[in-house]
Amino acid sequence: MRRALAIRLHDLLERHFPDRRVFLRSDTDTRFIRLRPGTQLIAVTGTCLFVAWTIIATAVVVMDSIGAGNFREQARRELETYEARLNALAAERDSRAQEAVAAQDRFSSALAQISAMQSELLASETRRRELETGLEVVQRTLRRAMSAREAAEHEVARLASAVDAGQAGRPGIAPGAEGDPTVDVLTAALADAAHERDRTMAEARDALREADEMAYELRLANERNSEIFSRLEDAMTISVEPLEKMFRKAGLDPDQLIETVRRGYSGRGGPLTPISVSTRGTAPSPEAARANRIMARLDELSLYRLAADKVPLALPVRGGFRYTSGFGMRWGRMHKGTDFAAKQGTPIHATADGVVIHAGWLSGYGQLVKIRHAFGIETRYAHMSRIRVRKGQRVSRGERIGDMGNTGRSTGTHLHYEVRVDGKAINPMTYIKAARDVF
Repeated sequence: MRRALAIRLHDLLERHFPDRRVFLRSDTDTRFIRLRPGTQLIAVTGTCLFVAWTIIATAVVVMDSIGAGNFREQARRELETYEARLNALAAERDSRAQEAVAAQDRFSSALAQISAMQSELLASETRRRELETGLEVVQRTLRRAMSAREAAEHEVARLASAVDAGQAGRPGIAPGAEGDPTVDVLTAALADAAHERDRTMAEARDALREADEMAYELRLANERNSEIFSRLEDAMTISVEPLEKMFRKAGLDPDQLIETVRRGYSGRGGPLTPISVSTRGTAPSPEAARANRIMARLDELSLYRLAADKVPLALPVRGGFRYTSGFGMRWGRMHKGTDFAAKQGTPIHATADGVVIHAGWLSGYGQLVKIRHAFGIETRYAHMSRIRVRKGQRVSRGERIGDMGNTGRSTGTHLHYEVRVDGKAINPMTYIKAARDVF
């Protein structure tokens, strides 16, 4: 059976691949190579396999080239979209920066206006006190004049009675007779009393007129003070509320923040002292209480401004830059900051007042600067090409601390910026976005 199958297969091969000889002839000899049917089958199979592999490989290369072209085209379109988005964000950032500058100018103008109104208020309060003191003096003078007038009237009545009694007690002398010394003395005293009465009445009328004028001036001063108070209260609302909102957005408690700053800046005096304090144990007047409330708000405003300088609310990079990576998970790892990309050597600025606690190389951070701020806040500036501060140096907001670079574990020139509160990394954009509508 097996032999018959082999013979049949051999016949089939002989029919399609007959036995062939390839002759190799030289000048002196002739040789041949016998190509059996099996050998021919192997050669044909190998050739077919090679051709098939060549066709498949060519198709794969062509398809890969077509796919790569599509991918490059898609990548190019995505890159153009990304660049357009970055340009739009840069334009929006510049617009926000201009708005922030305008808001800062308005804020400074409001503070200057508040200072001017405060000075005017203090001057008006001083004038009001002078008017009240003058009114009290006039009232005392008026009371004294009224008492003198009553005494003069009593003296006139007494002298008139004495004259009548003297004339009636001396018979033979007609009333009003000339030459009598007693009558002359009494007449002179009566004239003096009448003159004193008239002078007292004139002083009383002058005192009343002056009191009316002072009362009118006092009323005008109170109305002017009320208007100044209203303007100051409006200015305080416009100035303080955005700062409170800003700190709340940044996750900070305004009351606790104010108390912390107040403990560090406990000095008092100057324009923020209360306008008036009662020394009689009574409650201050409504105007004084209102003025003291405004002074307290001014004190809060001053403390908020001090706190704002110590909280990292500013951008670490100015001018042209773009955000390349945000806070959060990236490639399976936690990215603890925000990346700002710009050209090599771009200035890097401190985002708040503080003390430099590290200035040098630190593993993957490369050239790194750490700044410790108030309220347990720390900022980090990594991958610098050059550091311009030293450890222990005090820096202010906006001060240049280094240049942008590509040191450490970095894939391109950029700044890695971190904000940590009590050692825990938080999103730096929380502070930056909170300050956009204020600064």
